[in-house]
Amino acid sequence: MAEIKALAISEAVRVDAKRVGDIVRELGENAAYNVIGVALEQLAGALTATDEAYRNGDLVAAVTHAEKLSRLAWQIGLLSFASVAMDLGACAERRDNIALMAVHARLLRVGNRSLTLIWDRSNLA
Repeated sequence: MAEIKALAISEAVRVDAKRVGDIVRELGENAAYNVIGVALEQLAGALTATDEAYRNGDLVAAVTHAEKLSRLAWQIGLLSFASVAMDLGACAERRDNIALMAVHARLLRVGNRSLTLIWDRSNLA
């Protein structure tokens, strides 16, 4: 009889520390926290909207929200998040349903980990 093992899914989240540092230097620490905080709220909302659109089978809306995610994530240095959001859009546009399922799950994992990581103020300096 074959043995079945559960595989833990874990991947590193890439953050452009230089980009985050530039934001802090340009705006000052308090203003940067505020700007990044607003961006994180928008990212969380767009991630939720992307997930809901995907689950409702509305691929056009999912792609639209994923593009917004990608732009916002890129602006504040969340490289992995931006990349996976672009991948979701590409899979949806190709109508590759198997890849779309996998990328959707990855987007939720990477998105949540990215939001948690950047929220930690110690990572802003």
